[in-house]
Amino acid sequence: MFLLFALATVFIGDMDTLMIPSNLDSGTCPLGQFPCGNLSICLPQLLHCNGHKDCANGADEENCVDNSGWPKLFDTIQSARVNQAIQEEETHSYECALDVYPEQCECWKRMVNCSSHGLHFVPTISANVTALDLKNNKIKSLPDYVFHLYQDLEKLLLQNNELQSISRLTFSGLFRLKMLFLSDNRIEILKAEVFKDLHSLEWLILDNNRVNRIVPGAFKGLNSLYFLDLEGNEMDTIRNSVFQECITVLVLRRNKIKKIQKKALMQMHRLVDLDLSVNQIVELPPVLFTNLQELQQLNISFNPLNNIAPNQFDLLTNLQSLIIEGIEIPNIQNRMFSNLANLSHIYFKKFQYCNHAPHVRSCKPNSDGISSFEDMLANILLRVFVWVMACVTCFGNLFVICMRSFIVTENCQHAMSIKSLCCADCLMGFYLFCLGAFDIKFQGEYNRHAQVWMESWECKLVGSLAMLSSEVSVLMLTYMTLEKYLCIVFPFSHFRAGRGQTMVTLAAVWGLGFLITIIPFFSDDTFGNFYGRNGVCFPLQSDSTEKYGARGYSVSIFLGLNLLAFITIVFSYSSMFYSIHRTGAKTAERSVFSREVTIAKRFFFIVFTDALCWIPIFLLKAVSLTEAEIPGTITSWVVIFILPINSALNPILYTLTTSSFQEKLKQCLQSKRHQLQESGKSFTLVSIHTNTA
Repeated sequence: MFLLFALATVFIGDMDTLMIPSNLDSGTCPLGQFPCGNLSICLPQLLHCNGHKDCANGADEENCVDNSGWPKLFDTIQSARVNQAIQEEETHSYECALDVYPEQCECWKRMVNCSSHGLHFVPTISANVTALDLKNNKIKSLPDYVFHLYQDLEKLLLQNNELQSISRLTFSGLFRLKMLFLSDNRIEILKAEVFKDLHSLEWLILDNNRVNRIVPGAFKGLNSLYFLDLEGNEMDTIRNSVFQECITVLVLRRNKIKKIQKKALMQMHRLVDLDLSVNQIVELPPVLFTNLQELQQLNISFNPLNNIAPNQFDLLTNLQSLIIEGIEIPNIQNRMFSNLANLSHIYFKKFQYCNHAPHVRSCKPNSDGISSFEDMLANILLRVFVWVMACVTCFGNLFVICMRSFIVTENCQHAMSIKSLCCADCLMGFYLFCLGAFDIKFQGEYNRHAQVWMESWECKLVGSLAMLSSEVSVLMLTYMTLEKYLCIVFPFSHFRAGRGQTMVTLAAVWGLGFLITIIPFFSDDTFGNFYGRNGVCFPLQSDSTEKYGARGYSVSIFLGLNLLAFITIVFSYSSMFYSIHRTGAKTAERSVFSREVTIAKRFFFIVFTDALCWIPIFLLKAVSLTEAEIPGTITSWVVIFILPINSALNPILYTLTTSSFQEKLKQCLQSKRHQLQESGKSFTLVSIHTNTA
């Protein structure tokens, strides 16, 4: 417990010791590139701090840790403070120097630890106590002047109690108090002058309470306050002149802030670290950061900001770290960050935005898991597999289409269905070829083209081809399965699809597939950029910025129509196998048993490949609806490898491995061979006759 006191004290230091270095290593490199330390070699921004040493001396991976703001202050004074704490421990006795303290509590020098003892009130202790730990108890209220006698008190820990309010006289007389922890209580209002006697207070920690209102003057008297933590409260408005000008670190993360008055931070000219993340801020006043010239770290992440003014950060000349994760910036431009000459770290929602801050050495993220700075497909395996899967898918389906066209079968309706399925699956191969081609086109400079690519008609066309292929394929498989189900389970029924009925059904399937594909193009307001939310242009993953119409539509397709089709296929094949098994059980012939085993294997592989393809897609879509963070790498592998599995295997399962097709192919090859032999004999006889003549 007392180690906490020593470590916390480390953070308290003179602000004059805080130096602000420039992030610019050298002026010799062109914009967007940075030197390899003392070498005359320049590397692009994307190669710095990417976890891989690209400089011969490894300088591109040095100084990558973002310790701007309060961490920088901590690093500056840590060594001296820790050494001082160690020396004090070595030169002073560990014996208790207090005459009065509760027997169930622990005493060490002039410090008392009464944590986790179920206390309902502040116990009586000697007046010369310097540190009092009362955390994890059941204290509901603090009477006026309850600490008045403890004028030597420097550290007071009251976190995780049941405090609901603090009166104006609770902390009266604590003129030497430096640290006050009130975390994890139920405090709702900070009244005026509630901390008025705490002239030496440096740490005020109020996170995870229910503070919804700060009365003007609440922080009056806190002339030495460095660190103010109000994370996890319920404030909705930050009003003018609430905070003291001496504050160095202000944490307002995880509140319900919707509005910040334009002069709320105007007098805080010593502020070094400001955290406004995870709130409900929709607009930042243009002059909000006017007097914050000392600010080193600014975090406004995960706010529903509608717009960021181009000159919003212009006056933050010493800013070193800017965190704007989870924010869409439709009007992003280089102008927004060009005046931030000392900026060394910047964090965006999309790696494509890094193109607008070329003078910043470390820009995150480097990738969304699907694409990277350099390539549309971030992983070398993805870049190889996209071509492999494209070739396998196209070759297999084109081969089946050709063979089905040349080999005449008795069931021409089934052949029509198979060829239609292969046409749909070929589109998936064409989609993968397009991804591979555009990956090569953008190779090495994808970040420059990423935003334009995802908003382009090419991306939308490629994505719609993938959607058309997957949906027509699913509908065709369902139709063929139901047709086979009716023939096997109800063998004496008169249902046999004729040529005309088959053609109408196939036309209906393709028509429905086209309709599903083009509906998102009807309304940008409803669906947004449905196909251009990632580099592979496939609308599989949902996030908080997705339009509600687009989310509902994709859910109805992937977790509605496709899931229903998958369940139908599984049920139908299970029923077919049961029907065949029941029929075979009436005869004891070994040939019937062997036939059952063969059919069971075939049915198993059909259902298994369907499950292998669609279950990961169902799971990925369902998990993305919870807005849980899903690595883009998973999405890319699902789209490039798992999604095309059915398209690649369908020709094998429905044609190449069927005994009837193999027999027809064998007969066709034998016939061709016989024709060639006859032609050879005829040629030989003609040659002999010619020579004889």
